[in-house]
Amino acid sequence: MTSQTPGSYRLAVEPVDGTVVAKHGQHVLARSGAARVIRETRWPVQYYFPPGDVNQSVLRPSDYKTFCPFKGTATYFDIVLPDKTIEAGAWTYGKARDETATVAGHIGFFDTVADLIECDRPLPEPTDDGHVGGALVDWLLREAWACAEPAELTAELGRRMVAEGIPAARLNVTVWSLHPLLVGTTYVWQRDGDVVSVDSAHHEDLDRPEYQNSPLRHVMNGLGGVRQSLATDDAEFSFPIMADLKARGMTDYVAMALVFSDGRHNVMTLATDEPGGFTTAQLGLTFECSFVIARLFEALIGRANAATVMDTYLGRRTGQRVLGGEIRRGDGEDLDAALLYCDLRHSTTLAERLPRDAFLALLNRFFEAAADPIAGRGGEVLKFIGDAVLAIFPADNGAEMACAAARAAADEIVAAVAAIEPPGDDLPPIACAIGLHYGSVTYGNVGARDRLDFTVIGPAANIAVRLSDFGKQIDQPVVMSAVACGDTAEAEALGEAELRHVARPMPVFVPPQRGDRRGVA
Repeated sequence: MTSQTPGSYRLAVEPVDGTVVAKHGQHVLARSGAARVIRETRWPVQYYFPPGDVNQSVLRPSDYKTFCPFKGTATYFDIVLPDKTIEAGAWTYGKARDETATVAGHIGFFDTVADLIECDRPLPEPTDDGHVGGALVDWLLREAWACAEPAELTAELGRRMVAEGIPAARLNVTVWSLHPLLVGTTYVWQRDGDVVSVDSAHHEDLDRPEYQNSPLRHVMNGLGGVRQSLATDDAEFSFPIMADLKARGMTDYVAMALVFSDGRHNVMTLATDEPGGFTTAQLGLTFECSFVIARLFEALIGRANAATVMDTYLGRRTGQRVLGGEIRRGDGEDLDAALLYCDLRHSTTLAERLPRDAFLALLNRFFEAAADPIAGRGGEVLKFIGDAVLAIFPADNGAEMACAAARAAADEIVAAVAAIEPPGDDLPPIACAIGLHYGSVTYGNVGARDRLDFTVIGPAANIAVRLSDFGKQIDQPVVMSAVACGDTAEAEALGEAELRHVARPMPVFVPPQRGDRRGVA
């Protein structure tokens, strides 16, 4: 039986006129006058032997399985020879799909196992030129790269498949993510409505039954593809999604891997409501295109992953600059900003008394208590320095607004940190010391030629750090410079303070109701 759509994926099963012998060295594995051969686009011919014509004494059942959307699930045999055992060297399709039903139960050997397969009569020349083309292929090669993000690519791919004659009613692409919170993202295009839904999964979702008992897990774990007719009750696979799709009128379902260059198996699934389901030519074209589809999605996901990594490790503002090309030493700008430096108090005592994991967990709770208010007020965490946080509030809308945002964030941080319960009765309360200042800093790349850091440098950043240190000395959670506190009516003056590594004494302030009113000068 042959799929013969011109320019499409082709599959033919033919009887062999003659005797075929398969050997490994001097060992005869099979000899048959009733063998069959499968010709498949872009694959060498493959002989299949009736089980009665195979040397069954060398076969040992294996637990290994693979799946072909055209032929079905293959179960394997180890080849046990006197001097060696070749694992998974032969296979059979116990329930071959309709188009290859005549090889059901027949046994095939890899050419690395059967190093000699010969027929006493020549096979007829194949009529398949191995070429797969058409409008879908042309679009993938010439235009698909212009899609700006994965959802757009998914939608356009679904439309192009339908236009090519692939009756996709539903197209799903699920890809792994490189994200501290999300493990993957799913893009689902529905032909009815021509819409794409986007759903992101968290790392803990991998343990849920919805994923554990899904074709996504099957394919992503490298267990092969999935093909299931939904028009019959003879189900080889019984994933819950299939019952749902069948209830919605779908007749056929297939899931295949989109393998990225790092070896990760992502997934593309198709479902159709076409009577009779997909044809081999339709799925073959999809399979042939899947390698290009994988590269396109990898490029888009790689771009998103790069942005995520930059945002995660450098912050959104800095990350965008690095991705924008500011990666040479010295690249940067002068920036006016409010600076916030928040340090965890009693950290040495906490680190000494707590087990490593408990201290790290506490440190992460502290960082979260500091970072969330900063982001919520429009600031950006530049870096975590040991047990401290350095953040900026750029003066895009003026100095007063930047300082007000920094002060509001500081108040929220103090409250959030104070709410953290000490992980032990004999430990000091969890508290912080925040220094606030406003000034001009250089914001850009510094470091060695091939190892750079994107940060702020300048006296203003140093003053914020020293104000935090001074807050520890006088037991105040927030200490501000005169320029950072704005209207002094909203702050309490403590006089002039001598700050370490700051040349001259400078006026310092604390928020209302927090000063001891004794001053420091």
